[in-house]
Amino acid sequence: MRQNAPMIPTRIEALERATVLAVSPDAQAEIAGWILPFDAGTVGRARSAVPLTHATPGPSELREIEAAYAQRGLPVMLRIPVIAPFDAFRSLLGRQGYREETLTEVHIARAALVQAVSAGEPAELLAAPDAAWASVFLGAGFDPVDGASRVQKLGRATGSLFALIREQGRPVAAGAAAFSHGWASVHGLHTAQDGRRRGLASRVLATLAGAAIERGYDQIFLQVAAENTTAKSLYRRASFTPAWTYSYWRQNAR
Repeated sequence: MRQNAPMIPTRIEALERATVLAVSPDAQAEIAGWILPFDAGTVGRARSAVPLTHATPGPSELREIEAAYAQRGLPVMLRIPVIAPFDAFRSLLGRQGYREETLTEVHIARAALVQAVSAGEPAELLAAPDAAWASVFLGAGFDPVDGASRVQKLGRATGSLFALIREQGRPVAAGAAAFSHGWASVHGLHTAQDGRRRGLASRVLATLAGAAIERGYDQIFLQVAAENTTAKSLYRRASFTPAWTYSYWRQNAR
């Protein structure tokens, strides 16, 4: 899937900077036109180099990225848009022994439209994640290692809010919103296995959108695996539209 309509370059850069800030990598650096997050966890966005523009990159940039990750003893991973200006770079990655993984879509929406996705009772809003919020990521059906990594990364982002729904005292749905660079963003939207298809995720999403409006943010973005048709159906109802698709490229062992 290719980008539906080009975004203004400054908005692309702001969105990518907001993404990295929201997932709080252990460290990061920059080269011309790229952010390089460094992290040993499982969250791809916290450990993958990402371009700040959608202009054509070249081989010298790849060499700089590889050197930066090698210096820190970390494997190289990149997040590359599936758009025409990157076709040659994607071919270069293939020739260099990288493998492509996990198509992911970036979606954007007006906050007021997202808030309207549910008229149900709002979720609780927390200024910091607590054990109840974290437990949703660690429940049955979720990878406990990945869940713990996501809790850590989202939980230490500055200024984020954390939404939680309980039923009879039991945490059943959770999500987080971050706010920076002119964007609100939604992360980690999770629902317990036995709580799905009952509008809980819609309530979390609407609550986070309301929080964005209160903070003066008109635009929201989120990122979703291209194969996650259930989540994408919810996001369509919430008026999100695709901005572009990217894929991860991972360096094979040499």
